[in-house]
Amino acid sequence: MPTALVTESLSNFLYIYLSLIVVRILLNWFPTIEWMNQVAGFLSPITDPYLNIFRSFIPPLGGLDLSPILAIFVLQLIAELFGGMA
Repeated sequence: MPTALVTESLSNFLYIYLSLIVVRILLNWFPTIEWMNQVAGFLSPITDPYLNIFRSFIPPLGGLDLSPILAIFVLQLIAELFGGMA
């Protein structure tokens, strides 16, 4: 049973991290609101290392960064795998 607890905890952590990534992406749409810059500044060091993995091989198309779509898909897939193991 300890492995079920670990896999369930890891799955929950991945879903929380996924939520942080979604919030970070949404905050990029509103860069002019002052308090959002503070939140984005807090989330950036947490989420950017993971997002940079996908940004390294998916270039922006016309100024639109599509790498978070793949990053979210992969993270969601991994979270589902861990959730299914528990």
